[in-house]
Amino acid sequence: MNHEEIKSVVQEKFLSSERVTAFLTDAKVLHPEWVKRDRLLAIVEYGDEKAVFCLFSSCYPPKSFTDLSIEIVLPIDNSFKCEIDNKPSDPEAILYLNLQSQNNKFKFEIQMTPRVDSFVDELFRGIEAVNKVPTQPEFVWLKKYNVKDENDIIAESIVLPRSGIFNVPNSAPVAIRESLIKRKMCDKEAEYTFTKKFTVFCGTWNVNDKSPNIPLKGWLSVDKEPPDIYAIGFQELDLSKETFLFDQTFREDEWYCAVLNYIDKRGKYVKVEKVRLVGMMLIVLIKEKHYPYVRNIVCDTVGTGIMGKMGNKGGVSIRFDLHNTSVCFVNSHLAAHVEEYERRNQDFRDICNRTRFPQINQQPKAIKDHDHIYWLGDLNYRITELDPVAVKKLVNENNFGPVLEWDQLRQQHKSNNVFAGYHEGIISFKPTYKYDPGTDNWDSSEKHRAPAWCDRIFWKGEHITQLDYRSHPALNISDHKPVSAIFSSEIKIINEEKYRKVYEEVIKQLDKLENELIPQVKVDITEVDFGTVRYLELQVRSITIKNTGKLPVEFEFIKKLDETNFCKEWLIVEPYKKCICADETCEIQLKVLINKTSACKMNAGTDKLYDILVLHLYGGKDIFITVNGTYQRSCFGCSIEVLVNLNIPIREVPVGKLVELENKRDQYVSNQSTYSIPKEIWFLVDHIYLHGLKEPNLFEQPGLHSEVLQIRDWLDTGSIDPIPGSIHSVAEALLLLLESTVDPIIPYNLQSVCLRASANYLQCKQIIMELPEFRKNVFLYLCEFLQEALQHSAENGLDSKTLSTLFGAIFLRDNPNLIQEPQSRINKQVIDKKKAQFVYHFLVNDHSDLIFAK
Repeated sequence: MNHEEIKSVVQEKFLSSERVTAFLTDAKVLHPEWVKRDRLLAIVEYGDEKAVFCLFSSCYPPKSFTDLSIEIVLPIDNSFKCEIDNKPSDPEAILYLNLQSQNNKFKFEIQMTPRVDSFVDELFRGIEAVNKVPTQPEFVWLKKYNVKDENDIIAESIVLPRSGIFNVPNSAPVAIRESLIKRKMCDKEAEYTFTKKFTVFCGTWNVNDKSPNIPLKGWLSVDKEPPDIYAIGFQELDLSKETFLFDQTFREDEWYCAVLNYIDKRGKYVKVEKVRLVGMMLIVLIKEKHYPYVRNIVCDTVGTGIMGKMGNKGGVSIRFDLHNTSVCFVNSHLAAHVEEYERRNQDFRDICNRTRFPQINQQPKAIKDHDHIYWLGDLNYRITELDPVAVKKLVNENNFGPVLEWDQLRQQHKSNNVFAGYHEGIISFKPTYKYDPGTDNWDSSEKHRAPAWCDRIFWKGEHITQLDYRSHPALNISDHKPVSAIFSSEIKIINEEKYRKVYEEVIKQLDKLENELIPQVKVDITEVDFGTVRYLELQVRSITIKNTGKLPVEFEFIKKLDETNFCKEWLIVEPYKKCICADETCEIQLKVLINKTSACKMNAGTDKLYDILVLHLYGGKDIFITVNGTYQRSCFGCSIEVLVNLNIPIREVPVGKLVELENKRDQYVSNQSTYSIPKEIWFLVDHIYLHGLKEPNLFEQPGLHSEVLQIRDWLDTGSIDPIPGSIHSVAEALLLLLESTVDPIIPYNLQSVCLRASANYLQCKQIIMELPEFRKNVFLYLCEFLQEALQHSAENGLDSKTLSTLFGAIFLRDNPNLIQEPQSRINKQVIDKKKAQFVYHFLVNDHSDLIFAK
């Protein structure tokens, strides 16, 4: 868009009687609490009166006036001043523009262009004109932009964060009024939008570590008409250890190019976004003619592998706005194995809870916050309670009904354990797993698996119709068959003329409400007691806010004096800001979760389960809400020094005594300790040593969260019963325990030394020799155990590279208290490899000369 086209969009933001006489496109507000992004400055004239507007655009260049939000309004009156700092002669230099009106001061950084001179000239013409007028202009026309009542507020689409809103005395922030307008316009959306049908192709394929050496046309280009949107998901692109550990693979480009080669040639497509996590990849393409109407593209990844981090399982997602409809695509690969349906359910919930799409000057969006959602992938649910032979006989006869009755996903979906509110089409194709690769023959391996519909596509949202749901068995390079679905989806499109009329009606309605009432709300609970709170065990309480007034009310939980956040790190408040209309109620969820960081502080007595929340009503009073509870101390979050000196279970240690021990941990001497290593580490390692060294996927397959919590209680109480849970849950509990210690096994101050020495075993050995006795003991004990585990690699599938990478990140944890520069993906991989290399030496070399006396 050229300058004049942008100017016409800006003009549409104002009434026809309000004329934009000059504007700039690259101004930045210089303020410590404002995001330093490009904004537009416009001089608007109404009769003989002029004002300066600062506008933020959600996309650049703005495609419509709806993309623009007014942030600042400065009337050019008798108080208006304009000062220019160091006007440069160099056309590429920076100019600083200081504007002041009615005691409101702003400084703008502007890239020097030829248009700056004309803009500044227009400013000074406005100043000269107002100084010649004997009476002060009233600027009545600005009232609809500068609201005098601080209760016309909404937070759902707030334009600026609270700290970035400039408050004019006795008036609400302009951004707040803009937000309320957005809320009102959203309520009236049906009056100015119409729908148009778009066809959406969703495809998923677990390619089982194969390259695209066959044509994909039979999967991607089989419909009568080319789709408007493609969403194509892959799983198991690359099963190599390098990809699993460091997220590096050449297969990403291979499969992306293959997709571009075989999508429907009758349509011209462009990429919306592409995202990958280990072996999961999601590609979204759209017809070129629709791309100008795509905005706010964001992607996210969530790993749900071991410790909830590793990306061998999890989900990748892409969201965007198409016209006036928000769309989200999710590609997931959930936990494997027939019996692990609970783990699959947990993976689904983790992806939903942890996926977040940052939005400019708004709260991040979750998957559920979209109009249309499409979820595809290898969901891995199996057929249970049926003999594999019987399953194969039924499906070979195309008699799918009796088999689908025992489909785990059907059962879990029907019980609302997963995909609540989502739909799936009728399955009329054979199971997509498991086949002998390269054939259409069912799995002939010793495992003799029952065929299953592992690969599925779900959707959620109004006005979505599935036109077809099919598999593509001719593509047979993998042990899975690809699946696709085609949808007809109604996308909301704005009628600009109708929008303008509704917009002006909303402005008039809001003008009538000015100065009418102050906000009034009722909060049902102001003291929230969480009772006993345990490590890694989420507790949720709710409070209800009711708007008892006649105007919309915006609330926000705000920071207390000298604090950086409005609540403590162990507390989550959702939503923390919102607008509620008259007589409406809003439920606020307060969630307490003690993790490794907060547990360390609780054990040391530097924090406690107590906080005061300040609920602020814009234009009204503050309401104080207290949150309290009792934390049940755990060995998770203790220091190694304290654990080796506890000869009783931690639940039996008085709180005051534990605090004293933690605060004196640097004074402990090894020959005075009770144990050479913490008993909790020994219990977990010994159990795996005795019962789990031959367990397949040891330290790779996650455990169940519920079992990890049972193991936590077992350790904390000193139970004489057998350790509960599976071997995988015990292994994960061991990793979590090691990661939760106050300091890592190798102290933070030695990390850089270890990384520099990582290529030299003798230097690494010297560093370990000089560690404090407790830490040296734990490090060597664990390395001895891992060497033993590697002796059974034929059964458990372990290798030294996997273990060294996993434990390297634990032994050499990054210091969370250090403010670090953001690392590039490549730099992070280099550091991770050095950590792994350091540990690798102790898994493949004999270090018996360092072992402590047993």
